[in-house]
Amino acid sequence: MRTARNQDFTEIRLAELMAALSVASDLAMGQPLDYALCSCVLAMRIGEELGLDTDEQRDVYYQALLRYIGCNAETDRMAAIAGDELALRTDVAGLDTADTARMLGVLLRHIRGAHAHASPLARARALIDGVIRAPGAFEEIFHGHCEVARRLAERLEFNASLVRGLGQLYARWDGRGVPAIQGEDIAIAVRVVTLAQDAVILARLGGVDAAVTAARTRRGRVYDPRIADLFCRRATTLMSGLDDEPSWEAALALEPGPPRRLTGDALDNALRVLADYADIKSPFALNHSSRVAELAVNAAKAHALPAADAHELWRAGMLHDVGRVGVSAGIWGKPGALTEREWEKVRLHSYYTERVLARPDTLARLGRLAASGHERLDGGGYHRRAGASMLAPGARILAAADAYCAMGEPRPHREPLTAEAAARALRDDVRAGRLDGDAVQSVLAAAGHRLPASKRDHVAGLTEREVEVLRLLARGHPTKRIARLLDISVKTADNHIQHIYGKIGVTTRAGATLYAMEKHLLSP
Repeated sequence: MRTARNQDFTEIRLAELMAALSVASDLAMGQPLDYALCSCVLAMRIGEELGLDTDEQRDVYYQALLRYIGCNAETDRMAAIAGDELALRTDVAGLDTADTARMLGVLLRHIRGAHAHASPLARARALIDGVIRAPGAFEEIFHGHCEVARRLAERLEFNASLVRGLGQLYARWDGRGVPAIQGEDIAIAVRVVTLAQDAVILARLGGVDAAVTAARTRRGRVYDPRIADLFCRRATTLMSGLDDEPSWEAALALEPGPPRRLTGDALDNALRVLADYADIKSPFALNHSSRVAELAVNAAKAHALPAADAHELWRAGMLHDVGRVGVSAGIWGKPGALTEREWEKVRLHSYYTERVLARPDTLARLGRLAASGHERLDGGGYHRRAGASMLAPGARILAAADAYCAMGEPRPHREPLTAEAAARALRDDVRAGRLDGDAVQSVLAAAGHRLPASKRDHVAGLTEREVEVLRLLARGHPTKRIARLLDISVKTADNHIQHIYGKIGVTTRAGATLYAMEKHLLSP
């Protein structure tokens, strides 16, 4: 039993943590940082007008905040087709997805922009390839988003009705969405939130009249006719005050039913979900946050930090890269050197981390520590360019742990460094005055004293070969490349993939990637 001195009294309301996660999803969707909160207010007003009961309103509330928690998966594939997926998402956000001509026009514009410096022949090939690949690829990507959203919601212990709704985020009333269900087979929360979120975007682009016009036009196609009619009748009242940016407190006050509070293991579990949500952004960062957190907490113990401080450092490690969702997957996956403009966007991700975690005060404390992971003693880090006098021991350990873990992971421009090479690089940073010597020693001691992993049976009955295939699949390799890397036939590789899907209960690469992260199967 822990003594009172070491007990963890940290408590965060679930609604507050999910509101923070909604800010991250706003970044990931290329939307203003109050988009989900604004949509939540509007959706709750519509739900009240519809006379929804408390359970249905709770689903509406969290559907609005969490609708896009699965959309951070497969962004590397989107970027491979269209370049900057954040810009693409911004441009298509207000469109009817069944308007093929307009959707194709936006896609072609982005493909041209992504290949602006290529030769005319290469640009033409990219356009043709994009037109051919995009329909099938994006449908598969959308299915993956739904699957990841469901799995993350299950891990957050939400009820079955919300989990079901989060798997229907691209559904349309006419059945032409993803998944291909229609009418009242779509959860009521999905029907309400789909209209509410579109209305917020369209009103910002063209005023309330533009939102009403779209609701009338899309009635019976995208939207439930009953909800569309209600919105059109009451739009001015329903959207009143939304231009004033509804406050954090106003959105939290709308939570139906008694608030659920997270502490101890429940809070830690939720932070693991946020870590995986962030890391699935890039196949080069899978499980990075959890590795940093574990190394940092072990280093903190070697550094003789108090147990409470070590636990807080673990939590900050889990959250330290949540801001990476605000940077395009095209930049994270670029195989060559980044331009200065691209580097400036990368540097912003630690600012985004602090911004996402800015509220409530309990989370803000973690956010400040989490956002310090890229600072350096000489002031050459980011985003605050904080020097030695501003960096506490925990921040110094986090910076060393993040650097060590990143060096040992594959990146698009290099192979992973060996443990010895990473250790040498950290010591070089100490000599150059960038990293703290004691923090680096603690990190290296923690890394060096780990026992070698013993051979074990893999979860879900996966064979060694299937785990190898799963790792490559999660890293974004297509079936043909998996076959080539493992020196097997394409058919055999595809059979392995189908067996993996069957054993772990998923249907998409995104779902398999999240499973591999959850079960820590990515490191040999």
